[in-house]
Amino acid sequence: MQRFLNADFLLDTATARRLYHEVAADLPIIDYHNHLPPSEIAADQHWETLGQLWLEHDHYKWRAMRWAGIDEARVSGNAGWREKFDAYAQAMPDMIMNPVHHWSHLELWRYFGLEGTILSPDTADMVWETANARLGEAQFGARGLLLQMKVEFVGTTDDPLDTLEHHRALMNDPDLTVAPSFRPDKALQIEAPHFANYIADLAALTGIEITTFDALEAALLQRLDHFVAHGCKASDHGLDFFDAGEEVSASVLDDILRRRLTGLDRITSDEASSLRAALFTALGRAYAARDVMMQLHIGSLRNTSSRLMGTKGRDSGGDSIGDRAIAEPLNVLLDRLDRSDALPRTVLYCVDATKNAVLTTTAASFQDGSVAGKVQVGTAWWHNDQLDGMERQITELAQMGLITPFLGMLTDSRSFLSFPRHEYFRRLFCRMVGRWVETGHIPDAPEIHDRLIRGVCYENARKQFL
Repeated sequence: MQRFLNADFLLDTATARRLYHEVAADLPIIDYHNHLPPSEIAADQHWETLGQLWLEHDHYKWRAMRWAGIDEARVSGNAGWREKFDAYAQAMPDMIMNPVHHWSHLELWRYFGLEGTILSPDTADMVWETANARLGEAQFGARGLLLQMKVEFVGTTDDPLDTLEHHRALMNDPDLTVAPSFRPDKALQIEAPHFANYIADLAALTGIEITTFDALEAALLQRLDHFVAHGCKASDHGLDFFDAGEEVSASVLDDILRRRLTGLDRITSDEASSLRAALFTALGRAYAARDVMMQLHIGSLRNTSSRLMGTKGRDSGGDSIGDRAIAEPLNVLLDRLDRSDALPRTVLYCVDATKNAVLTTTAASFQDGSVAGKVQVGTAWWHNDQLDGMERQITELAQMGLITPFLGMLTDSRSFLSFPRHEYFRRLFCRMVGRWVETGHIPDAPEIHDRLIRGVCYENARKQFL
């Protein structure tokens, strides 16, 4: 019987054990997409208790706690941090085989020296006291927690209206690169109630009167250039549904935008789709011209619980997997950029794992030989970044595309303690490669295996972002 999360966890062949312990384990981390607050990194924020550090922002943990029967006051409500921590310890035994159960213990063990301790009501006092005693140490501030895990690059997620003063303060950090990612979702959510006010705020910030499509494009590109000046390497689009509206003339786009901003006449869904597609194409061209990677996060069904949305707002754990068709609009939009040689380096993610093959075959169609993996399939996302989900994504990518240029793991997290997820991924990937070797699916050539592990776990992302 194997001990829980032992040193060889997931490493079930001799090849896997060698690959992890000798090649993967000590590699630095490039975390090119997450939701960490840059203000907290710039301030090197410290936390008084493990409860706050662990539970304040992490909706993965909130979802599991609710499922275990914990009342909302002790999840995201007004209970104290010790009471919330005790509730989490109470729920922990119910989370067995959920990745949160693995991640939580790896976080306790890797950061706080609690190897072998299993969190439960019986151990809660000891864990609380041990962890809290460490939080005052210099290396337990936001920046120190990143450096403990050998994080070299952090790609935050930022709205075009963000001033980026915290990124500016971090630009001369010799050990850690923190770069903004340009996320213009609100500018493409044409039908949303906030749209007109958002465009007014964009106009005020840029000094551009936005009454035409060209003016809207100019304002967004001004902000994109501001991001690039602050180290931006990637954009990010959260596309909960995917459409590819009809291409229309500039005058038609101007009319649609005018009517939407003034509210004098309702626009149709087809008109909104055309305006959104035109903006997407304009931004894609701009990314390509500036060598900014384009990330597309597709297919989530957000805020499905009206109760949670009404009481807690967005990003509180009330999101699910959408199952809308994406293949045709995705290929149409990428083709509009590709046919004029304006397709940027692109990473495709879909939270619906049944679309893995769609993403892989789409990526294959838009390679142009300019760089390996110009269009990539991103790592298993959100509800799928667990063992089976990651294995399915990697297997389909390897068999229907190319695994060697794959950018590997990212946290997509709001938690500064989430970086052992890279270890989780690396162990799984080494297990998969080890099995491929020992079953004769790939050559028994250590130089090939080592190059693959180093590339996927670190070097491919480093080349793209550093």
